[in-house]
Amino acid sequence: MPNDVLPFILALVLGYLSGSIPFGLILTRAAGLGDIRKIGSGNIGATNVLRTGNRWVAFFTLVLDALKAAIPVLLARALWGEEAAMLAAVGAFLGHCFPVWLRFKGGKGVAVMIGSLLALAWPVGLIFCAVWLLIAFTRKLSSLAALTAAATAPIFAYIFASQWLALTVLLLALILFYQHRTNIARLLDGSEPPIGGSKKTA
Repeated sequence: MPNDVLPFILALVLGYLSGSIPFGLILTRAAGLGDIRKIGSGNIGATNVLRTGNRWVAFFTLVLDALKAAIPVLLARALWGEEAAMLAAVGAFLGHCFPVWLRFKGGKGVAVMIGSLLALAWPVGLIFCAVWLLIAFTRKLSSLAALTAAATAPIFAYIFASQWLALTVLLLALILFYQHRTNIARLLDGSEPPIGGSKKTA
């Protein structure tokens, strides 16, 4: 294996292993809230953790999911450079959405995308958060907020950083859209429950 390829593979693996840590599952079990995979949509992200009614557990899930992406990105950048950092972000995203330990059924990637963007180019990460908050507060739809923020993120990545980061963010956005495919169907037919709604969502 060429030495110049090895750092990229290591960055991808590092990101995947970190991203695949199921903090939502770990924290809900530690708090005595049961198996998060049997609640609401069944995914391990902060939005589903919030359906347990424990806002603090959901908050810490959000923070830790963001950190499990930001840390490998920053570490990969320090060890192997900017291109490796982007690959670490992709790895973390794949690890969170498709963790091998949970039969490849993970979260939808919003918190991981926030952590990745803040570590890769913090202005883009802040804009992502701002767009999410704007749509969430005005439309009261978490999935629509996430999809809008993800759809616009590659544009801001291109403006504030580089075309390579824009392509990386585009890849993350496409995976995020795939993970939200059932939400998209409900948004189109008007059945998507608002933030705080009690309907079961996938």
